[in-house]
Amino acid sequence: MASDSPSVLVVEDDSAQREILSYNLEADGFRVALAGDGEEALMLVKELAPDLIVLDWMLPNLSGIEVYRQLKTRNATRNVPVIMISARSEEVDRVRGLETGADDYVVKPYSLIELMARVRAQLRRTRPSLVGERLEYGDIVLDSETHRVSRAGKPVKLGPTEFRLLATFMEKPGRVWSREQLLDQVWGRDIYVDTRTVDVHIGRLRKALCDNGGDDPLRTVRGAGYALG
Repeated sequence: MASDSPSVLVVEDDSAQREILSYNLEADGFRVALAGDGEEALMLVKELAPDLIVLDWMLPNLSGIEVYRQLKTRNATRNVPVIMISARSEEVDRVRGLETGADDYVVKPYSLIELMARVRAQLRRTRPSLVGERLEYGDIVLDSETHRVSRAGKPVKLGPTEFRLLATFMEKPGRVWSREQLLDQVWGRDIYVDTRTVDVHIGRLRKALCDNGGDDPLRTVRGAGYALG
């Protein structure tokens, strides 16, 4: 499976449910990591930096709610979407699940088709380039399904790393990304790359975007990093 496929961490103590979710997510094109309890989940989140977490409410030792609260207190995981799963079907429990800040709440027994749709909906919101969405900023168009980029209607030739960099910028125009954040997002946390490598690829991206004319859309923020626009 492609390394740039969306990654999902499934946190579920029931092994049968875990395997069913894993099988269906992988069949749908996702990379999947599995955790059976809250402590393991927090460890894997730190190691793998998943794009989305499917989190069971009732877990041994550390509850899903507590795992969620810890995730939201960390800068690195604060914006990772979480879909909470629970056997609790009463309205008050569903409201509590959403009030904790969970992005979605699914009650067992649930439809796998519906859950897959909710996973994709959350990723469309937070990481649209990962689910084949077309991104536009000014006269720049990035089609993540065909892996093509154009500016003012003319094709822009990008290498794989420059493409991922541009997709990251276009998902959140205006956001300032530090070099370390770009390394995590584009290269991955399990790969050691010198931060100066980011500058090299930013330079290549700038050159490619301006080859056919037009202003440089990337902004260098001294002491902070880079932003689009």
